[in-house]
Amino acid sequence: MIRTKAERILIMAGSIFGTHFRIETFGESHGEGLGVVIDGCPAGLSLCAEDIQLYLNRRKPGQSKFATPRKEADAVEILSGVFEGKTTGTPIALLVRNTSQRSSDYSEIASYYRPGHADFTFDAKYGFRDYRGGGRSSARETIGRVAAGAIAAKLLKEMGISILTYTKSIGPVTIDPCHFDATQISQNPVAMPDAHAAKEAQTFLDCCIAQQDSSGGIIECVITGVPAGIGDPVFDKLDASLAKAIFSIGAVKGFEIGDGFAAATARGSENNDSFVPQENAPLTKATNHAGGILGGISDGSPIVFRAAVKPTPSIAQLQHTVNADGEAVDINIRGRHDPVVVPRAVVVVEAMAAITILDLMLRNTTAKLDHLKKIYE
Repeated sequence: MIRTKAERILIMAGSIFGTHFRIETFGESHGEGLGVVIDGCPAGLSLCAEDIQLYLNRRKPGQSKFATPRKEADAVEILSGVFEGKTTGTPIALLVRNTSQRSSDYSEIASYYRPGHADFTFDAKYGFRDYRGGGRSSARETIGRVAAGAIAAKLLKEMGISILTYTKSIGPVTIDPCHFDATQISQNPVAMPDAHAAKEAQTFLDCCIAQQDSSGGIIECVITGVPAGIGDPVFDKLDASLAKAIFSIGAVKGFEIGDGFAAATARGSENNDSFVPQENAPLTKATNHAGGILGGISDGSPIVFRAAVKPTPSIAQLQHTVNADGEAVDINIRGRHDPVVVPRAVVVVEAMAAITILDLMLRNTTAKLDHLKKIYE
């Protein structure tokens, strides 16, 4: 494909994701606001601000002592692409205005590089950075992703596809599959589907807070209803596309599908999923070690993946670093920061999964001649 110079510059900027369902996010943590422009949403989807707000509320700050105390309504405004309650097929522009910036908290970090942050790498790349709350590298950037993901998830629901995402572990605390209860996810501040593990995780986080420290964890996502045949071989495999989407989330440092790294220690006889014959029904498997994807293409089983999230790098403990001149300095980071980002990142992972699955499903409409005939017959 031949692209104009302007298109090449936009792609290099790295704020665009997707092909058929395409999003471009914008905004900074302490700017006027953040948002997203969505291109490729089909016309006719019933959509209102509340549909999007439900998702944004799940990542909103200030909802518990385990989240940043920054208070933001994160109220979404639909600027275009919706008329009389339905999508028009034209670009959808969404905006969330910042209302609680305290940029003075970050004035001193302009002169040094915070450990674990993108301060140094932004300077290395651009020669300049917005140091207010991390600017474009702030987790607040994910607002646009979540807003777009809410729309993608609603479209997927129209096709019978659902996504369940939750905290699998925080620090050393992991959920017990025997105690799995999806209704618990929204009932505790750590988004765990296990009430007992949720209490243990909160106790652990209280210790982290008392020690001016932070924690990471693992997020698990289960996507059901995706038909067999979604995803492209070679470079645009479904698992590769999901990996790119999830790794694009700032705090994510690891990703696995199905048994993931555990498959490396298994034997083929243990790892292979046997197919089970079915009468008048789609093929099924006896197990799902592959996580619902074979050869980069969905096999009709639930798609299961996990994302490892690092501890919040902004901690109040004394840390050693250097300033812009390379001189050693000791710092104590001030500001309003999450002792753990995992619970608020759950919906971000869910949003990126929804965007990825929807984009690949739209692309799949041209995979078979029969598909085109059904559309235009």
